[in-house]
Amino acid sequence: MTDPSASTPPHLLLGSCDYPEHVPQNRWARYAQQQKDAGLAFVRIAEFAWSRIEPHPERYDWSWLDHAVEQYHAAGLKVVLCTLTATPPAWLIRAHPEILPHDEQGRVREFGSRRHYDFASPVYREHSRRVTLAMALRYGRHPAVVGWQTDNEFGCHATSRSYGGASAAAFPEWLRRKYSVVERLNEAWGNVFWSMEYSAFDQIRPPILTVTELNPSHVLDYARFCSGLIAEFQREQVEILREMSPGRFITHNFMIFESGFDHYEVAWGLDFASWDSYPLGMLEFFAPPGTDDELKTRYARTGHPDLIALNHDLYRSLAAGGAGLGREGKGTPPGMWIMEQQCGQVNWAPYNPLPADGAVQLWTAQAWAHGADVVSYFRWRAATMAQEVMHSGLLRHDETEDRGLAEVRALEQTQFPTGPVRSRVAVLHDYESLWLYDQQRHSATMTYWGQLAAYHGALRSLGVDVDIVHADADLSAYAVVVAPAITLVSDIRAARWAQATERGTRLVCGPRTAFRMPGGQTWPEGQPGPLSGLLGVKLLQFDSLRPTLRQDVTGPGGPFQAGGWAESYRLQGAEATHVYAGGPLHGQPAVATHGNATVIGAHSPTLIRTVLAEVLRAAGVPVTDLPDGVRLSRRAGRTLVQNWTADPVQWQGRTLAPVSFEVLDSA
Repeated sequence: MTDPSASTPPHLLLGSCDYPEHVPQNRWARYAQQQKDAGLAFVRIAEFAWSRIEPHPERYDWSWLDHAVEQYHAAGLKVVLCTLTATPPAWLIRAHPEILPHDEQGRVREFGSRRHYDFASPVYREHSRRVTLAMALRYGRHPAVVGWQTDNEFGCHATSRSYGGASAAAFPEWLRRKYSVVERLNEAWGNVFWSMEYSAFDQIRPPILTVTELNPSHVLDYARFCSGLIAEFQREQVEILREMSPGRFITHNFMIFESGFDHYEVAWGLDFASWDSYPLGMLEFFAPPGTDDELKTRYARTGHPDLIALNHDLYRSLAAGGAGLGREGKGTPPGMWIMEQQCGQVNWAPYNPLPADGAVQLWTAQAWAHGADVVSYFRWRAATMAQEVMHSGLLRHDETEDRGLAEVRALEQTQFPTGPVRSRVAVLHDYESLWLYDQQRHSATMTYWGQLAAYHGALRSLGVDVDIVHADADLSAYAVVVAPAITLVSDIRAARWAQATERGTRLVCGPRTAFRMPGGQTWPEGQPGPLSGLLGVKLLQFDSLRPTLRQDVTGPGGPFQAGGWAESYRLQGAEATHVYAGGPLHGQPAVATHGNATVIGAHSPTLIRTVLAEVLRAAGVPVTDLPDGVRLSRRAGRTLVQNWTADPVQWQGRTLAPVSFEVLDSA
């Protein structure tokens, strides 16, 4: 594996995503020089260029890409090449239509867009290896090429799982390897319920199109199976690139709140993680259920700082550790890249407003403070064709400079030194818990990401830097560990958490913690299963609250109101710090503490923030009570002070201009 720390730049570097195949060759040299003159250091290319590189089977045309790479090299830009596999060409699909994936209705997803392949297809896997090898042989040692991006945005457009074809054919054998005999599967899935028992593995299909609810254990295993396919698919490319392109980094550009596969599994073997940051589309498309229009309007031109920060913290920590589950003791964690950073309006959300003046700079500064070593803007010139003509670039359609480019140029006036982000607080995350939680939400306003965002956002509003790490990661470095929605807990996971609290770490758990066993069934002895001793409680009641219902909570810092979810506990050694008032849960514990462990049963942002602030103070973690829209982030001896609102804010004796940031020396 490449040592990414050996090539970590001393300060933040910038880049862009360019598409030479979209414009005449007489533009290439000019664009490359313009990028260099704008202060850019990197260019990412070729992720959608398979049809130009191989227009006919095994008849390659490298001439245009050779020329493009040389133009960037001559201008002094470093090139990140992409493997071509996100867009198999028409000749391959028509020769092998079995490559195409199937949607959740069992229908074939046709050629004419992107990501039109089934990860399980042996034919496609063969062509993926072949074309990746050909590209690596051609450019793997080119002096301009410093790294590789595999494929592009795994899971985008709901493509992490195919529900027919090759995946459907391969699933029974995967189950046979896991369970050996079908009776074990029936027991693990609880198939005696509704007479769902199988007598042979080949009777099992992907979990779609049932008359009513899907069996959550069936869904969980299919998600595991499909996630493993993506990991295998990527591993094949990584092995080729490692051999044929030594010394170059390998990354993948993950997506906003992507839920379709286990990112920790898929990130294994990468030098660092990248992700594609689109703050305005994120707010419209991925805001938690129940987010009101007033909040969306307030942040319509900047995006919400905590939603963006959550993704930064996830992907920074993903590279550091899970990758995280096997890199303990490897030294300073690698950084991360923002491979695609929004620099104007996007084209794919329900509404696509222009960013506020200063937003591009603010996004870039925030990315740096949360661990990015490189921010690469999407895209250099706005597309003049096909599906993305409404999407902005640093250049407009007519090649004049757009607003974002002026802000990028101005960033040269600020130095952003690189180095690790030091966090004493971790938020635990687990894709298997996500899959189970969202399969049976029980409350329309509650989702896994929404619950995680509530706890992460509360920590950010208290001025705390946060790592988001796998629920089985090493927790020894953290003073406070928060598990907002880890609904799947094994005996081993529970033991890890207990060991951390015994060493002095403070643990805070949210509702529905340890509701399920690893197979998806509930703990027969009751919840929270193996955490009962650690938390000192047993689950008593849970209440799904429709939007017109609220549940009052009393206790220190209160009163509070819960919405969406409220659960209560039977105390078994713990002390209730907050209780419910009124309604069917009246007088029952809403928050309980047992030694270094706390469980919060009421979904109330103000209650969550109040309890977390008290736990942080008890653990010796400094708390800063921040105004709405103001955030702090720390890196490399610097503190980034940010104002995400359209109004000036008075804070600690200084006036923060609208949509702005300041870089200060950390105290």
